[in-house]
Amino acid sequence: MPRQSREVVFVDGVRTPFGKAKGQYAETRADDLVIKCIRELLRRNPDLPAERVDEVAIAATTQIGDQGLTIGRTAALLSGLPKSVPGYSIDRMCAGAMTAVTTTAGGIAFGSYDIAIAGGVEHMGRHPMGEGVDPNPRILSERIVDPEALVMGSTAENLHDRYPSITKERTDAYAVRSQEKTAKAYANEQIQPDLVPVATRSAEQGWGLATFDEPMRPGTTMEDLGTLKTPFRPHGRVSAGNAAGINDGATACLLADEDTARELGLPVKMRLVSFSFMGVEPEVMGAGPIPATEKALKQAGLTIEDIDAFEINEAFAVQVIAFLEHFGIADNDERVNPYGGAIAMGHPLASSGVRLMTQLARRFEERPDVRYGLTTMCIGIGMGGTVVWENPHWTGSSENGSDA
Repeated sequence: MPRQSREVVFVDGVRTPFGKAKGQYAETRADDLVIKCIRELLRRNPDLPAERVDEVAIAATTQIGDQGLTIGRTAALLSGLPKSVPGYSIDRMCAGAMTAVTTTAGGIAFGSYDIAIAGGVEHMGRHPMGEGVDPNPRILSERIVDPEALVMGSTAENLHDRYPSITKERTDAYAVRSQEKTAKAYANEQIQPDLVPVATRSAEQGWGLATFDEPMRPGTTMEDLGTLKTPFRPHGRVSAGNAAGINDGATACLLADEDTARELGLPVKMRLVSFSFMGVEPEVMGAGPIPATEKALKQAGLTIEDIDAFEINEAFAVQVIAFLEHFGIADNDERVNPYGGAIAMGHPLASSGVRLMTQLARRFEERPDVRYGLTTMCIGIGMGGTVVWENPHWTGSSENGSDA
């Protein structure tokens, strides 16, 4: 007898404050950051019996050292979940946590799980992207990809070439707004409710407590950004100021079948509508969110006009603006990243997908007039991923008149 798909909902999401590489988490283990997030999810949702968790999927891009050994399983055990709760690790580079969500969501929709924990971690200070890898020499010798495809900053410069209207001035202006929006969101207490404070320790500074995103640069100006070097190309357009940095951090979220969530009295913050991953030329990796979004919208029977909340990962400002330009959305559209993004907060690779989701859930809570939103990001080696979500608090109207 054919199974019927079930509704998958986002129950709750948390993250550590993000740190700079060699910064506040220099002497903190990557797996301990994940454990902190899982424990916080359980603490925040006391009506969830720990034994009801059916799976733990944790992503990491560099799966060695304290990010290895099937981190989903080891983190589950170390978090105090029952030994009957399985777990696994997953890798889709920057979209690791996003893929952990969509993969476990498929299991929930199919009926294999009722409740799952999904998230990601990246300790880039300890494990730089690409550490220990051995790319097949055929990739370059047979010209399957251009060598620049393996350098993310170079792919961003290539995207500038493809979109000549996206100038350095535009990307710098976007970066300044990201810093401003993040500072404002912190001032309005819109970020802190989902942050897990992390105790830190260093030989030089002793014990500390991480309570905010270390990469933030409030007060950044266009003049400041204009003085920065463009390391990926002489007289280029991509700099440390209009791109995300090298960061450490972890995220985790609870997903559930909607009926199970209601049965246990768990919150329903978002309802999953559709998701898609698409490949693009690796040399212009940042273009990935465009076809992924087109496909996810088509699957959902929606158009871009139906989306009133966008959480777009800011790996590079040019990548965000290319997405906006393609869909005819202004650089400063208020529906886009209202709390700022990775340029200010940081982008610990595999963890960032759940950060986007947690912020979209916050937006849905604040804006019941918004029915649909999406989370999207570019992915290394030429991919993009998009998840479309529905607001369970929707009241039937929105600023743009979208009531699809």
